[in-house]
Amino acid sequence: MSLVTPVRQWRARAGTALFLRVAGPHGIRSRERIHHRPGPRWFAPDAAIREVHGDASMFVGGLRSLLLQSLHPVAMTAVAQHSGYRADPWGRLARTSTFLAVTVFGTADDAQAAVDAVRTIHGRVRGTTDDGVPYVADDPDLLRWVHVTEIESFLDAHRRWGAHPLTPARADEYVAQAAQIGRALGATDVPETVADLEATIEGYRPVLRATPAALDAARFLLREPPVPVALRAGYSALAEAAVASLPAWAVTELGLRVPGPVRSRAALWAGDGATRTVRWLLAGQPTG
Repeated sequence: MSLVTPVRQWRARAGTALFLRVAGPHGIRSRERIHHRPGPRWFAPDAAIREVHGDASMFVGGLRSLLLQSLHPVAMTAVAQHSGYRADPWGRLARTSTFLAVTVFGTADDAQAAVDAVRTIHGRVRGTTDDGVPYVADDPDLLRWVHVTEIESFLDAHRRWGAHPLTPARADEYVAQAAQIGRALGATDVPETVADLEATIEGYRPVLRATPAALDAARFLLREPPVPVALRAGYSALAEAAVASLPAWAVTELGLRVPGPVRSRAALWAGDGATRTVRWLLAGQPTG
């Protein structure tokens, strides 16, 4: 008996299980609407943002962005106090992945509805940090921080592990297209080139530090992830790659050991293997 059929069956089952973990229990129905509902889209089929956000490298980029985002004390306080990421991490991941998919691949109407829903939620989120600093989630500066860390992380991961890494011109195109979503969410002074993106993150350095909440989030993501045993090895490879791809200053702030050349190369190779595996599993999944 040929091994081709059993392997294909296993790949289909494993790919579906992984997809539903990320997209949530209604992921297949959402995928059908996102990709097949007729109507104009915000981005053309050949847009750079579709190439980046449709690639398996997003798995590493997502982890990297969460670690980087945690270094903003006010943003991390808002997450710790309101997101419930510990109680429902998979639900939060599903909501985030669905938002990214709808805004990039869905109809313009659905994309705007997704943005409006997030802005409504942000309008209700407010509080005070342990240092007595009041905050609101729809603060344009906080929104810009979250935006630039996501986009820089997605782009960094795609450059390292993307199936078809972008040229410099296409990378600028990606940043400019992502800026449309950032502005729609309420962020201001959103960068539109890679150079401006990197400069914007550098501009936040004076306010960045690892609070106890940030260190707790890093432990949760790297040491205590709510991942089934069967997925632990793959997740660990993605997490190690995310850490290895962070700027050294961010790794140090989070109290992690800056990997040396050998460990760094090993982590990046592991990330490559894990990303290729995810890509292979999901390649057998339909887009609708």
